[in-house]
Amino acid sequence: MRRQGKMFVSLLIYTLTLVFPAGYASLPLVINTWPFKDATVAAWSALQSGGSVLDAVEAGCARCEMDQCDGSVGYGGSPDERGETTLDAMIMNGDTMEVGAVADLRRIKNAIGVARAVMEHTDHTLLVGQSATMFAESMGFIAEDLTTNKSLNIFSEWLKGNCQPNYWKNVNPDSSKTCGPYRPKATQTWNKRAQHANTHSHDTIGMIAIDNGGHLAAGTSTNGLTHKIPGRVGDSPIAGSGAYADSLAGAAAATGDGDVMMRFLPSYLAVELMRAGADPSAACKSAISRIKRHYSEFFGAIICANTTGHYGAACNKVPGLTQFHYMVTNSESSTPMLKSVDCF
Repeated sequence: MRRQGKMFVSLLIYTLTLVFPAGYASLPLVINTWPFKDATVAAWSALQSGGSVLDAVEAGCARCEMDQCDGSVGYGGSPDERGETTLDAMIMNGDTMEVGAVADLRRIKNAIGVARAVMEHTDHTLLVGQSATMFAESMGFIAEDLTTNKSLNIFSEWLKGNCQPNYWKNVNPDSSKTCGPYRPKATQTWNKRAQHANTHSHDTIGMIAIDNGGHLAAGTSTNGLTHKIPGRVGDSPIAGSGAYADSLAGAAAATGDGDVMMRFLPSYLAVELMRAGADPSAACKSAISRIKRHYSEFFGAIICANTTGHYGAACNKVPGLTQFHYMVTNSESSTPMLKSVDCF
């Protein structure tokens, strides 16, 4: 009898792993990329105090902006080639499919707040650059310098190191040895540029919130890529790339090498796979696999959640990223849980 009992327990555990291959379903749910615990707490607190899923996503991302999470979110990080920090953010309402986003936002700290204002106070989806700053000021956001001593030091050391690394190719002078200004080479070679995974290039908080009624929202916030060419916009503020949410299917948010990932709309793909019946872990893995076929050494990860509260994640295995960490809070545990997934 004891042996039969053990066999029954083993069979039950095996069955549960088949039925619930992703994180166990429980609503409400907050899930975000990387171990940004305070952001998770802020989002969960917003939900618990009666706020909407949009309130939760905004609160979580805003907390990361103010905390300068990992130096890759908010002011004072990732200076561009002119030494300026600029911000990208987006927020998406899974009920209405409305999106608000800003890119290359200058001199405004609360990028996710401006993104929500775009969604709620305009018929547009994305505002960029100085014009986005002017819109933010008209909405009551305060313009202030986003530079800090830290970002100034990063920029200064980069200049001393002959502007390495940078993101130019097929130019004169040789961008691997010296600073610009650069001009196109007369004869261009179209060799594929070597990929360099960088664990400090994750540059995004991506967040998903689901309430008890199954309403979904997703959002992102980032200060982009360190030493980027001014005007560069990555995947974070692009709907379907940085994040995507549909209350009839699920939501996803990506992080990593935005210049590569945005070419494949991984968040949109993951949501569509969940709509077709894939569990969140499988949907995340398929989205990463699609990119990996073309860019085997890209740095990236994605989180996914469906409407029932099942969740999962996936990442591409490269030097410096063999395991991806993310945060989860749901009704099973109001204390944020640090989760991880092995990269493949």
